[in-house]
Amino acid sequence: MEFHTENRSYEILVEIGEGAYGKVFKAREICGQRRLVAVKKLKFFGVAECGIPPFMIREVAMLRKLEHFNHPNIIKLLDVCAKLKSNGGMELGLVFEFVDQDLTSYISKAPCAGLDMDKIKDVMSQVLRGLDFLHSNLVVHRDLKPDNILISSRGEVKIADFGLARMYAYNMALTPGVVTLWYRAPEVLLGTSYMSSVDVWSVGCILAELFLLKPLFQGFTEIQQLHKIFEVLGVPSVEDWPMVSHIPYSGAWGSGRPQDTLLLPSLGPEENDLLTQCLAFRPTNRITASQALAHHFLM
Repeated sequence: MEFHTENRSYEILVEIGEGAYGKVFKAREICGQRRLVAVKKLKFFGVAECGIPPFMIREVAMLRKLEHFNHPNIIKLLDVCAKLKSNGGMELGLVFEFVDQDLTSYISKAPCAGLDMDKIKDVMSQVLRGLDFLHSNLVVHRDLKPDNILISSRGEVKIADFGLARMYAYNMALTPGVVTLWYRAPEVLLGTSYMSSVDVWSVGCILAELFLLKPLFQGFTEIQQLHKIFEVLGVPSVEDWPMVSHIPYSGAWGSGRPQDTLLLPSLGPEENDLLTQCLAFRPTNRITASQALAHHFLM
């Protein structure tokens, strides 16, 4: 099977993923460099009436904007092709550079003893460099999780999947469903406005997962997710609770974590310090990606 765009043709090799709107394939250029690529084929019906879903328009526009910078820790969009179908639908194809696996797969293959400390530092440094680049260009990813972080066999880390990304605006209005539940910041769970610091919270969750080899907060509803967060961080003070929230503050949540205890007792003080600054309940108290890169744990 082949896939054609205006300028190139690709030989589809194998399906490597499937989502709500389509499938992802490993493919190879038929001519030119014959490099391996990932082809994301999305199908939409009723395009004439409804148009292409806004999230996909945003993803393509965002990637087109970012590709001019050619950042090593951001996935590269190589080609785009849109084709109208006879049934009134549309097939949209996005061609990306091919990366061997995502961070979820990488973690699942880790030895029982855990990942090497230098490897954890290297992965996190690359993620933060990519995130610092995005935030410096006023882009908030809004869905950072291991599934959306790719890592090659050579150890190159790239942030992918910009379907929920937005240009940054101070105190952005809440969009339901932003950030996968286990990596969702408290301000999103509480239904308040949020800033680029939501990405830093997600990075903190990912850092913990690299050490624990499992997600840090595994709730299955928003309320349960808050409970999971408070079990680890302790319950914030009423002063730190957002004034406008669809969930009111309650003393029934429990008590705060003692100030002199480590966030994760199994980790050392440097790791805990970075985690604590990434996972601060109040967004304005969270470390930035740029500051995290200069943290002594990563130096």
